[in-house]
Amino acid sequence: MAGTGSRARAYVRAIIQDHPDEAVLVALLDPNPGRLAVHDRWVKELNGPELPQYGADDLERMIKEQSVDRVVVTSPDYTHANVVSRILRSGADVIVEKPLTIDADGTRQIVDAMNESGKSVVVTFNYRYSPRNSALRQLILDGEIGKVTSVEFQWVLDTRHGADYFRRWHREKRFSGGLLVHKASHHFDLVNWWIASTPTRIFASGGLFFYGADNAAARGLGQRPERGTVDGSAEDPWLLDLRTDETNRQLYLESEQYDGYIRDQDVFGPGITIEDNMAVIAEYANGARLSYSLNAHSPWEGYRVCVNGTEGRAELEVVERAAVVDEQIDPSYPSERVVSGDVRSDGERLVLQKHWAPAVEVEIPRGVGGHGGGDRLIYADLFKGPGDDPLARAADVHDGVRAVAVGIAANQSLASGQPVVITDLDLGGWA
Repeated sequence: MAGTGSRARAYVRAIIQDHPDEAVLVALLDPNPGRLAVHDRWVKELNGPELPQYGADDLERMIKEQSVDRVVVTSPDYTHANVVSRILRSGADVIVEKPLTIDADGTRQIVDAMNESGKSVVVTFNYRYSPRNSALRQLILDGEIGKVTSVEFQWVLDTRHGADYFRRWHREKRFSGGLLVHKASHHFDLVNWWIASTPTRIFASGGLFFYGADNAAARGLGQRPERGTVDGSAEDPWLLDLRTDETNRQLYLESEQYDGYIRDQDVFGPGITIEDNMAVIAEYANGARLSYSLNAHSPWEGYRVCVNGTEGRAELEVVERAAVVDEQIDPSYPSERVVSGDVRSDGERLVLQKHWAPAVEVEIPRGVGGHGGGDRLIYADLFKGPGDDPLARAADVHDGVRAVAVGIAANQSLASGQPVVITDLDLGGWA
């Protein structure tokens, strides 16, 4: 494991508990000794092996000393290009959390290392494995709506999950590529996969309209604390108190002494350089068009997708959380703690309507676990192999590049105000 933050815990559990016959965890690597110690305790609680620990500069030595076949990378986005390319050149394969990387330089670095090493990269797009998203893919593959002509995609992050990106390292675009890369790469990958095509030209518009110091001042919010872990923060729903959650306390509050990383910055503080409202128009090689929007301060969380075709229309609506009520829930898994509202309730529905025919609801298989049931399925694919999957859910480096290509081009369009042709970005020849 390269990176021992909160996301790494799920992989540790999957390897030790669910897939002990397919994979053996042999080492942990992280620049922060505090987080390494926390994961060491978790491994012991799972009756896992005694694991050697390595610092960030010891990546190559770890691979050699432990005869590593594959490294799972869950480090921050801006480290991916360097870490992944070093792993590949050291002779190991890679499983990397999305996004593959945050900019064009990073994609070229990874692709060059793959070409030189002959090793492989798997990108973990777990939303492909969510039964509702797989059901939409199957419907399109079956030709139920004919040839796809356009996609309308609206994603809303609520004031718990969405706000959390403005507390931590994601708030600076130089670290995350902004939500158009870090978060929306999930969504762009879904579209690429659903319609089986590649994006070609992008136009984007957006900005920081809700979070940040300037917006807070404009709305008269007054003086605010620099971080949430302060006395009285429970009275302010925008502040995160790391002391109220055991995982946050151990991984971040008690570990910040080693690297100074502050996990609970105020969402209305200075220094935020990412957008909270975004709109993207994307053209595809097969002639389809995508209209996409992302809002990061919604009172509910979920998404709506409409896919138009020559034979009809498919509509997928997902409410992951109908309202934010419990302010101390874990923001990492929005679908795990759902609160039903009086009017809007959590749930999902896939509707198919063909031309000159009534709408019919398409059954969605029941999912179990994180990300709508996707996590359990993707771990099985990662450690057992995907086998013969007619939905082709396993994602490789090509898919990873194509997903971030939309966000990278969108960021460039935001800066220039002009549409961006993806081939002009020189992403390593894999887009």
